[in-house]
Amino acid sequence: MSSSTTSLDHPTELLRVRLDLAYDGTEFSGWAAQPRLRTVEGELTSALVRVLRLDELRVTVAGRTDAGVHARGQVVHLDIPAPVWWATPGRSDRPPGEALVRRLAAVLPEDVRVRSAQVAPPGFDARFSAVWRRYAYRIADRDSLHDPLSRRCVTWHRRMLDVGAMDLAVRLLMGEHDFAAYCKPRPGATTIRTLQELRWVRDEAGLAVAHVRADAFCHSMVRALVGASIAVGEGRRPVDWPAEVLRVGDRDPAVGVAPARGLALEEVGYPPPSELAERARTARAVRTLPREDASAAARDVDPSSAL
Repeated sequence: MSSSTTSLDHPTELLRVRLDLAYDGTEFSGWAAQPRLRTVEGELTSALVRVLRLDELRVTVAGRTDAGVHARGQVVHLDIPAPVWWATPGRSDRPPGEALVRRLAAVLPEDVRVRSAQVAPPGFDARFSAVWRRYAYRIADRDSLHDPLSRRCVTWHRRMLDVGAMDLAVRLLMGEHDFAAYCKPRPGATTIRTLQELRWVRDEAGLAVAHVRADAFCHSMVRALVGASIAVGEGRRPVDWPAEVLRVGDRDPAVGVAPARGLALEEVGYPPPSELAERARTARAVRTLPREDASAAARDVDPSSAL
């Protein structure tokens, strides 16, 4: 624990609080707060300041999401004075975490909901302690699947997709690689990632669903991987084409970036409490591939990149 100073200028212990939340990203300009734009971070921070009666605070997120991208399993942390946490229930007999969730529900807009709040274990960092992030991308590729009630979270596609071919294609991308060919470049940011899971299936309703899990993602990576998969699923490209794009290492204009609305952050994984601090330390380290041309890719890993 660290210390801060209250308005009475007395040193006060800080508590790190973990929040688990979900949101419909349709009406947001992404996660990160931006002037004059509606963002998830902006709405959440405003609500926290109001409920906790603080002048300001800062939240750290597990994974920044782009405009239109949704989340079911987003995680953030914030550091607040211990007395503020324990005072959250007010006159009620609810535990502080439950009270905070209830109070936030009363002031947050309907497209954002905090599902749980709890004091985090020592060493926890929502961003750097994470060992993986899991996303799902959903596509309705038949007229019978075009459900107006799910139009905000499912991409409608006009042509039937060969999900079997798509699944074979993405299996060739598994493991640690430089995914520069599938990322929008950002100065000083590495594009080396470890893709732990990428598979295409038909769910019970018949939707084509990509399940994607990695230690981290770079900007637009998931939607570019989906775009390359769609080219294979439509028969416009052979099964080995996405792997060839990866090998070449340059952005290919034939790789389209799929629409944001089909993408949702489903879950963020963390190690056991005893390993949280070490994971956060190693996640901040310089990352390179064991080859001569990897030096250009390595600086600070950004595991919270938008998708």
